[in-house]
Amino acid sequence: MDRAYAEDRVEQDRIEGAEADQGEGRLGAQPEQDHRQRQPGRDRDGPHHLQERIEAAKPRWIPATVLLREIQERGYDGGISQLKAYLAPFKQPQAEPLVRFETKPGQQMQVDFTTIRRGRRPLKAFVATLGYSRAAFVRFSAREDSPAWLDGLRQSFDAFGGVPRDVLFDNAGAIIQTRDAYGEGKHRWHPALASLADDYGFVPRVCRPYRAKTKGKVERFNRYLKESFVTPLAATLTTAGLDLDVETANAHVGPWLESVANRRIHGTTGKVPARLLVEDREGMLPLPRLVETASVVTSSRGPVPVESLQHPLSTYDELLGVRA
Repeated sequence: MDRAYAEDRVEQDRIEGAEADQGEGRLGAQPEQDHRQRQPGRDRDGPHHLQERIEAAKPRWIPATVLLREIQERGYDGGISQLKAYLAPFKQPQAEPLVRFETKPGQQMQVDFTTIRRGRRPLKAFVATLGYSRAAFVRFSAREDSPAWLDGLRQSFDAFGGVPRDVLFDNAGAIIQTRDAYGEGKHRWHPALASLADDYGFVPRVCRPYRAKTKGKVERFNRYLKESFVTPLAATLTTAGLDLDVETANAHVGPWLESVANRRIHGTTGKVPARLLVEDREGMLPLPRLVETASVVTSSRGPVPVESLQHPLSTYDELLGVRA
């Protein structure tokens, strides 16, 4: 037995012993540790081949099943679990390049329905965010059907003081009936939406399937809405023995939008949405004269204080006393 063969046999015995102690699924240590501990099976060129393939494929990743076939042809006699354990330290998550799509003033509005509560007493929110200014509008509802979408659109146009030229939707059934029904990009819209678009002059558009980030502006606002408005208000109401319902949410959200959400310095633009809204309006279509615009949602119980939601409970006790 020559020396090279003896060293190879000792190394193989050590690997097999480690597998017996730790179970299948580990070829060895992390990349910075002893390379000999993680050589696949009996293939002495396996690690070099794998590292070469990993480097050549960056920033993408070759599936373990493909790499398994390749090194099996080179003499690898181990399993897929052992290979995956070897590959794991090399498979670092690759951050997807973030390309922001900015629009001109008045060009686009992104809309969405976000679910606040499910069950017998559902609570949903129609959310509209202008692409340029990031100014937002919210209308709470118990439903997410076509009338709820249309009501939200009308009221958002009225609140913003104009009609954005494009309105971007997701693929909800209340919005679009058949994608590409009349050719690529020529969709069959829900008749009620098509009629509203004709009345107001906007062009409806939908996200491409599996491209959730297309509506990133409105979806990021959804999270902000839940964390900064819904959660603190619901907690305050719970302490007072009350539940957050559609009427109460709508009574509070208007003042919150006016004094907080649209007055904050936006994290992406570094500017105040309410100030940029002036520029947004200049690029919008005018509200149609023959369409009766909906009024901005206000409380039927009179003015609502516009202070921060994190003020003393007594303020809410007085405000909501009519419900006690």
